Amino acid sequence: MAIIKPFEENTEQYENWFERNEYVYRSELFAIKKVIPKAAEGIEIGVGTGRFAAQLGITYGIDPSNKMREIAEEKGIKVCNGIAEDLPYMDMQFDFVLMVTTICFLDDIDAAFKEVYRILKPDGSFIIGFIDKNSPLGQIYRKNKANSVFYREATFYSVDEVVFHLKSSGFNTFTFNQTLFKPVALLSDIEPVKQGYGEGSFIVIKSQKKEVDNWENTKKL
Repeated sequence: MAIIKPFEENTEQYENWFERNEYVYRSELFAIKKVIPKAAEGIEIGVGTGRFAAQLGITYGIDPSNKMREIAEEKGIKVCNGIAEDLPYMDMQFDFVLMVTTICFLDDIDAAFKEVYRILKPDGSFIIGFIDKNSPLGQIYRKNKANSVFYREATFYSVDEVVFHLKSSGFNTFTFNQTLFKPVALLSDIEPVKQGYGEGSFIVIKSQKKEVDNWENTKKL
């Protein structure tokens, strides 16, 4: 089942985290913004309170938490109740799909990625922002997850693991951005964004849906 309870019971704590960690939030937002397609219709899966979608101009969102959805809707986002593994949208509906720190809460990462593939238009983009489990911050999260309200039941992933699941679901043409190079306690401004991965703790992977390849075969029948 989707991990909802921590977010329903601790919505205010969730919101306060962004206020207390402004430079972490803004650094992550900056890294994601660099790869968001312009003049395109997108959706954020696991939209939460709309912290990222609202700043990135994303109109649509989906989340299983009632309290989170209410806050996101106040920000003008059209939010549906649902989970990543069973998206209530038509095939090939969106130009891009965004997930930010959502993958660690998925019940079935492969089922979720296949659903993303289904609702993306040909050549559509799947953008994932997450904490690399092998990074300094990722190691801290893993070490302290038992004491965390939100991450107690989370599954953390490395970059290579995420790419493996993306490839298994049909995605290709990967680009990587990274940020959060300093310890969180030492941040005094927005962190820079660099291409690649292996240095920063927050990684943004942008992958593409393969073009529909059945058209030529259909014409030959």
